[in-house]
Amino acid sequence: MVKNNKIKTHHGSLNLPIFMPDATRGFIKMCENKELLMSGISALVVNTFHLYLQPGVKVIKKSGGIHNFMNWSGPLLSDSGGFQIFSLIHQNPKMGKINEEGAVFKSPIDGSTHEISPEKSIQIQFDLGTDFMVCLDDCPPYNFSDKKISLAVDRTISWARRCHQEYIRQIKKRKLKGEKIPKLIAVIQGGNSRELRKRCLDGLLDVSNSVFLKEKIPFAGYGFGARPVDENGNFLFDILEYTAKIIPDDKIKFALGIGSPADIYRCRKMGWNMFDCVIPTREGRHGKLYQFKNKDIKSINFYNEINIKNSSNISNFKKINKDSELKILQENSMSYLHHLFKVNESLGQKMASLNNLEFYAKLMEKLRKD
Repeated sequence: MVKNNKIKTHHGSLNLPIFMPDATRGFIKMCENKELLMSGISALVVNTFHLYLQPGVKVIKKSGGIHNFMNWSGPLLSDSGGFQIFSLIHQNPKMGKINEEGAVFKSPIDGSTHEISPEKSIQIQFDLGTDFMVCLDDCPPYNFSDKKISLAVDRTISWARRCHQEYIRQIKKRKLKGEKIPKLIAVIQGGNSRELRKRCLDGLLDVSNSVFLKEKIPFAGYGFGARPVDENGNFLFDILEYTAKIIPDDKIKFALGIGSPADIYRCRKMGWNMFDCVIPTREGRHGKLYQFKNKDIKSINFYNEINIKNSSNISNFKKINKDSELKILQENSMSYLHHLFKVNESLGQKMASLNNLEFYAKLMEKLRKD
């Protein structure tokens, strides 16, 4: 349950809204953990699919869990990996098959065959030892027919029930109590249909309520399933806003894969309070920097996007961010950063990534006060 916009976990408390950068394979490219903490980042997202394939759950479990393995002391959320698995299969049917039990898929690393089920997904996430877990869901593309998306909704509800049953079994098996119990998040599918999104949430609420009456551990939150844009790249304002409104307000509202600063601003206004995305680091590595225009956020145009590669930065000797908590951003100029990108020096990609992560952390602080 969310109380006073705060969530307590075994590895610390989080204030909502929260942005968690994607440490997909157990790391943020080019950034050290101490730098992430200094930038204001307090939680990360890891991916079950990728960690299962490499280095493998046995290695991580032997190390003492994912926190020990990646030397991260704060909260971690494990995505089920369903999006990656089903995207792999939908894009190339030769890579696997989805059925009622789960999915069979080929590893994109070495072509080996693997099976994933709701139960196995939860077991892996418990072995990782994360603070938040996400139910395995069936994630169809938006260009699927309503009939196929409806079948994916039914499967998502069925799998969520199985995920929760396995979740309860693992809690009892591992004798977890109090804040050591991870929080389980279910995913709402339904494409761009209000009716299907509502049917999916109602089914998930039925699962949660029935479990709550018996086990006292309902779902901690609900996520928006599938990409937040349609097949033409249009942002799905209407269905995102509708879905946020129908989720109970005492639950985590997880906008998976969102996103740009503007999209986060919009989604926060809708009620979403948890975000993750690769944008700040991916865009940083390609030379895009985010910087605030003013101290306060008065409209959606609250920030600048700067292409550090542009020639206008050749003689821009302003510091990257004189108010940063990171000396590397306080002391180095935009001109120097431009130079680093021009000569393809990875230090520049690191500096740009850290700038953007700190920007996102500050954005969350501002949104909490809004």
